[in-house]
Amino acid sequence: MQEALLVLNKYWTEHGCLVVQPMNTEVGAGTLNPSTFLRVQGPEPWRVAYVEPSVRPDDSRYGENPNRLQTHTQFQVILKPEPGNAQELFLGSLQALGIDTAAHDIRFVEDNWASPALGAWGLGWEVWLDGLEITQFTYFQQAGGITLDPVSVEMTYGMERIVMALQDVSHFKDIQYAPGVTYGEAFGQAEYEMSRYYLDEADLDTQRTLFEAYAGEARRMLDARLPVPAYSYVLKCSHTFNVLDARGAISTTERARSFARMRGMAHEVAELWVARREELSFPLGGGPDTAADATVDGTSADAAAGESAGAEQDAAATAPALTAESGRATLALEIGVEEMPPAEVTRTSQAVHDVLAEKLAATRLGYGDIRVAAGPRRVIATVADVEPWESDYEQTLKGPQVSAAYDADGNPTKAAVGFARSHGADPAELGRVVVGANEHVALTRQVVGRSAEEVLSSLLAEVVSGLRAEKNMRWNVPRLSFTRPIRWITALLGERVVPFTVSSLASGRTTQVHRNAVPAAVEVPTADGYLSFLKERGILADAAERRRLVVDGATRLASSVGGRIQVEQYGPLIDEITNLVEFPTPILGSFDAKYLLLPPDILVTVMRKHQRYLPVVDAEGTMQPYFVAVANGSCDHDVVRRGNEAVLRARYEDASFFWKADLETPLSEMMEKIRLLTFEERLGSMADRADRISAVARRLADVVGVSGTDREVLDRAAALTKFDLGSQMVTELSSLAGVMAREYAVRAGESEAVAQALFENELPRFGGDRLPGTLPGALLALADRLDLLVGLFAIGAEPTGSSDPFGLRRSALGVVNILLSRSELAGLGLSQGLAIAVEQQAVMVEPKRLDDAAQFVLRRLEQQLIEVGHATTDVRAVLVRADSPLLAVHTLEELESLQGDDRFVRVLAAFQRVRRIVPASVEGAYGPDQLKEPAEQALHSALTKCRQVLDGETSLVRLTAETGELVDAVNVFFKDVLVMVEDPGVRANRLGLLAAVRDLAQGIVDWEKLG
Repeated sequence: MQEALLVLNKYWTEHGCLVVQPMNTEVGAGTLNPSTFLRVQGPEPWRVAYVEPSVRPDDSRYGENPNRLQTHTQFQVILKPEPGNAQELFLGSLQALGIDTAAHDIRFVEDNWASPALGAWGLGWEVWLDGLEITQFTYFQQAGGITLDPVSVEMTYGMERIVMALQDVSHFKDIQYAPGVTYGEAFGQAEYEMSRYYLDEADLDTQRTLFEAYAGEARRMLDARLPVPAYSYVLKCSHTFNVLDARGAISTTERARSFARMRGMAHEVAELWVARREELSFPLGGGPDTAADATVDGTSADAAAGESAGAEQDAAATAPALTAESGRATLALEIGVEEMPPAEVTRTSQAVHDVLAEKLAATRLGYGDIRVAAGPRRVIATVADVEPWESDYEQTLKGPQVSAAYDADGNPTKAAVGFARSHGADPAELGRVVVGANEHVALTRQVVGRSAEEVLSSLLAEVVSGLRAEKNMRWNVPRLSFTRPIRWITALLGERVVPFTVSSLASGRTTQVHRNAVPAAVEVPTADGYLSFLKERGILADAAERRRLVVDGATRLASSVGGRIQVEQYGPLIDEITNLVEFPTPILGSFDAKYLLLPPDILVTVMRKHQRYLPVVDAEGTMQPYFVAVANGSCDHDVVRRGNEAVLRARYEDASFFWKADLETPLSEMMEKIRLLTFEERLGSMADRADRISAVARRLADVVGVSGTDREVLDRAAALTKFDLGSQMVTELSSLAGVMAREYAVRAGESEAVAQALFENELPRFGGDRLPGTLPGALLALADRLDLLVGLFAIGAEPTGSSDPFGLRRSALGVVNILLSRSELAGLGLSQGLAIAVEQQAVMVEPKRLDDAAQFVLRRLEQQLIEVGHATTDVRAVLVRADSPLLAVHTLEELESLQGDDRFVRVLAAFQRVRRIVPASVEGAYGPDQLKEPAEQALHSALTKCRQVLDGETSLVRLTAETGELVDAVNVFFKDVLVMVEDPGVRANRLGLLAAVRDLAQGIVDWEKLG
């Protein structure tokens, strides 16, 4: 291992890095070293590399876990400004370590890094070596709450993992640290003893005293304007907090308060550091009087971009000029990006298609089909049959009104002369045009269409510069912001380059293929057959084709061991895998059958969440000891298989550790632990939330009349709800909440019914997930979501735009679908359920906030019904009954069954006619003895009869069937009776009669929405 550290030191020194020493106090990562946290602040350029022993008390495993250590070794690299080729430099460092990048599967997998305690965040990746995370790669955007300019790139190598892969050992203890000395021999004792200290022995009172002392000293140093010692004490605070956290001693309030204190001090440190460096005139340069270009091995990024732009522009200039006879040509635009998040591949593909179609439609250029394909490193748009020139057209320029353009003698006024001259014309050339009711002077001109090259140069530049993602970042290209850095642009019209620049990026005909290809950059001769050109070089741009390869390859491999892949069940995972690779290479792996003793949900979650593997099952759906990993492009299958198998083995060892530890922990102890988990500062701990859910569930049960065994099950499950959030397994794998509650409850002696209710508490977890199958489970799940909605709306934490950190949209849909799925809950109104949840809240719930929450749920019901194909008009008409979603859907079904029914058409026309004439404020009250006209009396008689027959019935079908006589009476009434007579008493009585007719159907549907 020491040899690997020496190799990295040498490599990065040769690439311009200073080598500095580790921090002399405990830090959780190399990022916290002042050589990173402080040095990324301000304008000074900075390249540094160093080893950092990183101490994480919560990762203590007594030396038993093969991959988890409380003290592990990181190698940290910072390049400031980011040089534009950091990924290539990183891959070069792996090659220096002896890793054959062509044989292994090396992947950059989305990771959005953040440190709340330090007010720092950035976007980048986990770097995977055959499925093993070996490096954190981040473009820093903020540190200490300060936006960074220039942007730095960080590479944090996990040395134990890298060396384990290099030496092909399965446990950190077996690493050869130096000739004849293993890691375990050198450091095993320290790992065990420090784990004992952090998990069992650390004195809590001492740690709290140290935290306060360190915070006080940091404060004193800040007041003395000494950022370096101040920061060292912030780090000591951080480590002390981590020790307390590992001991399970941090309460909800204490966590929030401590994070806020550390974040505030870190911000002050960052500001003070930059101020002090400015007082020193920024000794390393980069200030307002110096230029600090990013360099790529001695060449500035801007200079490199300029040279590239010049070469491509020269190439474009030497191509044949476009003429009217040039003929139609294919346009190809490729936007080259460092690996995008999988979700952004799909989203960006659609966004580019939409904006390109919109912008082309606004031109007068003829063109054919637009196609967009995308993968993790590129978005490619092709447009068929682009005309070489826009069509010519006649342009009319409107001037002042004729009355203002000529005087009484018909001579041009100053207004007319000024208008003509502003367009280079003589006033005698002015014509006339009528606009609306006014006549204006005008100029008519023939405008010659622009060349396709001219049109596309500006249009494509706008497409590239306008790209945006859900989360955007900056890099060392001014004025651009996107999900990951854009590194190249290829733009061809036939064989010609379409020349344009976006910031310092210039379009050209060069594209990038696989990084280990020789050469990695190739010139594209023509836009025709662009996707085929890439396919020949191992790049499948078409996502549908990549997905087919994933499914077909995985299915074939699973079949070879007598298994199958559940393609439909794992559709979203397959979609994610599809967008992680440019050429899928499925590889079959296996694991020790002993791990099948763990609950299947644990095995699948580890595969799916951490590794993006596809599980193999038998014909009955039982897990088999196999999986399919999907590598990117060509590789040594045996090498990649062994690597992925080793990673999964370590993951399952970790899961086994948590499983065994949790089985030894009483449920009551787990319940106590959730008191230390913050839900939301104003809404208390997770235990507070569990107490509210329990109380709401019991009140809901009272309302719907739950009794007997169901009530006993509900009461017991309500007392245990959310306990599994205090387990080690759910702490590590949060998606297993509910699953582990069921597993642990059964093993602790609880009944199967109680365990199932605890599992169903979490359902549905995502779109399309199953719904609770038992009444106790449904009531718990409903209570959970009602509490979430009411509490978060009360404090103003409702979703905004695409941001929904608490999953309230999912929760609202859960409420809707639970109420739809259980006929026993038909008598429970949404407003009633929300009101019950309000009773348990620790915060004030304003009436408007409660109404907002109710409307939010109703909008989810509306959206869901429309998305499954119901007519928007019909859906909106039945929303008046949506306080009971089951009733609203039943009414919708009735409404759809009556479409085209002549009786309903007559009923609809009659009630709408009544509603149009009767003001909403008029009450349905009248004096029958004051009705003198026969038509009035007939309407009263028909109404009375309908009321008796319907007897409060609210079925739309029944209403239609029983109101034939009433509809006839309404029609005769409007024919024979004048409602708005002069006599106010008669008029009011007639309006009251009609209002009573209106009220007969009130609330069944929204009649106005039906047209």
